Amino acid sequence: MTVSDISLTAGMRTNLLYLQNTSQLLNRTQQRLSSGKKVNSALDNPTNYFAAQNANQRASDLSDRKDGMSEAVQTVQATNAGITAITGLINAAKGVAQSALSTSDTTVQSKLANQYNTIRSQIDNLSSDSGYRGMNLLSSINTLTVNFNEDAGSRLDVVGFLASSGGLSLSAASGSWQTISDITTDTAKMDSAISTLRVNTQALAANLNIITTRQSFTDEMINTLQTGADNLTLADMNEEGANMLMLQTRQSLGTTSLSLSSAAAQSILKLF
Repeated sequence: MTVSDISLTAGMRTNLLYLQNTSQLLNRTQQRLSSGKKVNSALDNPTNYFAAQNANQRASDLSDRKDGMSEAVQTVQATNAGITAITGLINAAKGVAQSALSTSDTTVQSKLANQYNTIRSQIDNLSSDSGYRGMNLLSSINTLTVNFNEDAGSRLDVVGFLASSGGLSLSAASGSWQTISDITTDTAKMDSAISTLRVNTQALAANLNIITTRQSFTDEMINTLQTGADNLTLADMNEEGANMLMLQTRQSLGTTSLSLSSAAAQSILKLF
C-alpha cells in the first residue's frame, strides 16, 4: 500500500459531513441568538424578509406623517389660543362701550373711544402673533394641509381666516362715540365679531378632533405593522436556546464518533 492509496474511510467521511452540518447549524443559531431574529437576510427566508421590510418601511413612513400631525396639532392649538385671547379683548371692548353708553359726558366718551381703538390695535397684534413655526391661521387666509397616509392620498385642509380688527369688521370708534347710535353701531360689530370667532372655533375644534383621531389610528397602525414584521422575522429565544444546547451535544458526539472512526483506521494501519 502506498501513501497515495490512503484516504478517509466511509465512516470518517460520514462523521465529518455531520460535523460540518452541525457547525453550520450552530453558526446560524448563534446568529439568531445574537440578533434576536430568525430571518436576518433574504437568504434566510425571502418571502418573510421582504414582507417584513415592506411593513417596516410603511411604519417608518407613517411615523413621519405622525410628526406632521403633531405639528398640525400645535398650529391649531396656537390658533385657538389666539382666538380665545381675541375674544377676551372684544369682551373687554364691549365693557368699554357699555361704560360709554352709561355717560353723557362727551369728554369721557372720547377717552373711552380711544381705549376701544387701543384694544383694536391689540387685536391686530394678537392675530399676527398667533402663528406656530411660520404658519398663522389668523393673520391671513392660509391653509394648513395635514397628510395622514404615506402617499398623501388622505389629508385634511385646515383653512384660516382673518382675525384682525379689519378681518372682523371692527372699524375705528365711530364719531369718537359722541352719540349713542355711534356706540351701539360699534357694539353690534363686536357682537358680530364674537359670533364669527365662535363659528371658526367650532370648525377648529372639529379639525383638531380629526387630527388627534388620526394620530391615535396612526399609532395603532405603526404598532400593527411593526408587530407583523417582528412575527415574520423574530426568533423564539427559548427555542433557539434549546437548539443551541442540542447542537452542542450533537457536535460533541460527532467529534467523539469521528475520533473513534479515526482510531479504527489507525488500528488497521498497524497491520501493515
